[in-house]
Amino acid sequence: MKKVEEYYAPWVKGIPMYISSHIELAWRNPNLHRMMSNENPLPPSEKVLDAMFKYAKMANRYPDQGLVVRTKIAEMNNVDGPENVMIGNGSSEVYDNVFRMFIIPQQDEVIQHTPCFGIYGLRGTLLGAKMVSVPMIYKDKLLHFDPDGILNAITDKTKIIAIANPNNPTGNFMETKDFVRIAETGIPLVIDEAYVEYSGLGMSQVQLTKKYKNVIITRTLSKAYGLAGMRFGYAIADKDVIAQISGSLLPWNVGTIPMWAALAAFEDTEGLAERIKFNNDAVAFISESLSVIPGFTVFPSKSNYILFDCGETGKTGKEVLAYAETKGIILRGESKKYGSDGWFRVTVGSKEENELFVDTVLEFFGMKK
Repeated sequence: MKKVEEYYAPWVKGIPMYISSHIELAWRNPNLHRMMSNENPLPPSEKVLDAMFKYAKMANRYPDQGLVVRTKIAEMNNVDGPENVMIGNGSSEVYDNVFRMFIIPQQDEVIQHTPCFGIYGLRGTLLGAKMVSVPMIYKDKLLHFDPDGILNAITDKTKIIAIANPNNPTGNFMETKDFVRIAETGIPLVIDEAYVEYSGLGMSQVQLTKKYKNVIITRTLSKAYGLAGMRFGYAIADKDVIAQISGSLLPWNVGTIPMWAALAAFEDTEGLAERIKFNNDAVAFISESLSVIPGFTVFPSKSNYILFDCGETGKTGKEVLAYAETKGIILRGESKKYGSDGWFRVTVGSKEENELFVDTVLEFFGMKK
């Protein structure tokens, strides 16, 4: 008799459950400052809470396919209609649905532009793809996109190209002309716009979906809208592509409460504007406050996080994280790259948390008077 281990698909053997240790830590100790997971520090607005409460009382009913909220998303993005929109349990599920409709296990390749959001690799590997990482270019204290590197990495096995815009964790945008060059290859191009609202939908590449059937835009309500715990994401693409990738959806994948909470969030434009202003002011405050540290690189960010490299100071990112922990702050570590182990990242917190973070870093580098 065979052992059960012999029945696992070979490409999934040894893949562990994904556990975000810093989020687990934060939930176990609510006194810690959660400045590590790109969450929004502001709670949902009253309008969104009202929708949650209203539909919580209808939680005994199965949800529909989200026709109303999909129609709203289509209107916001100037695409034809709900048939251009697929909704998911966070954008993480959206990637899973998209990837599984293209990838042939142990045969296909997925190109990602690194450093980037870890979900691409997690889902791609689980589905049997080979992940091909094209690094950004670190030059003049900035991390630059490398569209030529992406184009050069394409082979006859390339099934998907995934690019975050603005990128996580670097916080910067790639130019439209470079997206066009990549789109013109015909290869499915997933553009992750999880943080685009902080700069406005004018920075979105969504209109490319009208010309290029291979372009898929993904978004989430976990960031600017502040609904990470509700799990709502979506994709926008050509209606035929949406129809096909929607075939991978689990029935009733988005619950009644998050679906109508999302609609309320989209309609609460004042609430979104308040959250965007708070975030962008905080990014400016943190960036300016820490720019005084000699040898300390602050990357300009159009998101709700800021990436740093303190390698030239002689300190490491791990040392900064350890010192911040003594102040009750959880930060996000980054792997060693580009010859430096000084990388780390902060997520915008409350006004008090941002001030505490700035004071902590200045103190660590001996800049606090």
